Amino acid sequence: MYDLHLTPEQIEFRDTVRDFVNDEVKPVTLNAQRLDVADRSLPVDVLRKASQIGLRTLALPEDLGGVGADGLTCCIVSEELAAGDSDVSAVLTETSALSRRLFTAMTEGQRERFGGPFLEDDDFHLALACREPGDDSALGINYHRPAGGMKLSTTAMRDGNGWIINGVKDAVGNASVAKLIAVEAQTDKGSALFLVPRDTAGLTVTEQPEPRWYHGCCGRLVLKNVRVPAENLLGLGGDGDAGREVPLAQALNLGIGRAAYEAALEYSGLRVQGGKRIIEHQAIGTKLAEIAIRLDTVRTMVWRAAWAADHPGAFADRSLPDLPLATMAKVFTAEAIYRVTKDAAECFGAMGVMRDMPLQRYIHDAMICLHTGDGNADDKLRIAEALVNYRRHPSMLAAE
Repeated sequence: MYDLHLTPEQIEFRDTVRDFVNDEVKPVTLNAQRLDVADRSLPVDVLRKASQIGLRTLALPEDLGGVGADGLTCCIVSEELAAGDSDVSAVLTETSALSRRLFTAMTEGQRERFGGPFLEDDDFHLALACREPGDDSALGINYHRPAGGMKLSTTAMRDGNGWIINGVKDAVGNASVAKLIAVEAQTDKGSALFLVPRDTAGLTVTEQPEPRWYHGCCGRLVLKNVRVPAENLLGLGGDGDAGREVPLAQALNLGIGRAAYEAALEYSGLRVQGGKRIIEHQAIGTKLAEIAIRLDTVRTMVWRAAWAADHPGAFADRSLPDLPLATMAKVFTAEAIYRVTKDAAECFGAMGVMRDMPLQRYIHDAMICLHTGDGNADDKLRIAEALVNYRRHPSMLAAE
């Protein structure tokens, strides 16, 4: 159905990023202070170096100044980065994915105003603000209900040659490092995205309150009479198709599991108990084998969903089932990687839970993925709806 041979370019990307992680990321992030989940400062210098080798603009089309990598390549890079540090991967993956989405949707005038600064500044990151406080759009209470017409609390009112935006946005990825934020707001013609520079008057960004259940950086936006010019309107309405979504978060989660596995494999080859390495004991050997099986199965699901996103025609000609492959990969990956990290920690015995060891962090990171977004419970209901060919009203899909 698809070629399992990576292209020479994809192999070069993978090897280059793997070397970068070993040389630049791990020496900074794998230290006792940063391994404590209560104190995880963002390694800004590492992010800047990653940007300098093109990882911030990885998904941006070449004709817009980026690398132009496809979805599968982006997933490979996301996994490699997360094997070194999930926060670094989360920030770069978010900016890279949003660069393709936002800049391809911009007008020529918008690209002229924002494209140059974005390409020239290695610290220029992007964010998308859609979620609002008290959001009660959980699918459980709306299962198989058409529920249309959900309105946003954040509003945008036309004022002469501009827009006035008021509202609050929660859990905004990259909020604290983004220099340009796409804010979703309700207009008299429906929901719309507005391009809001970080230094716009009336915009306040604060860190998301503890506990720290997110990767990268996350924050809350308060917009009080924020005025943006009319030309900052990006577009009306929303779109989305979970079946064609690039599974970047799943690739990040895979990287977390791989890091835990590699640590356990290395330690099991060094630790001697009963006169032989513990990897030679059946209990540890079996556990590592099960971890390897889960990781390989997860990678197969993630790559398949990524390939599907790159080849939408495979759905049209029925080469692939009309199912939300990225959502299916998310559910399986979240549960499998959480098991992987716990099993890897058990190979270390009591050391696996010590706060200055990386294993406790990997478990914490995997648990974040287990509850990312609406969580696996809602995701399973979305898959169930797809099984009976149930389709939600477009307004409901946009709200979700």
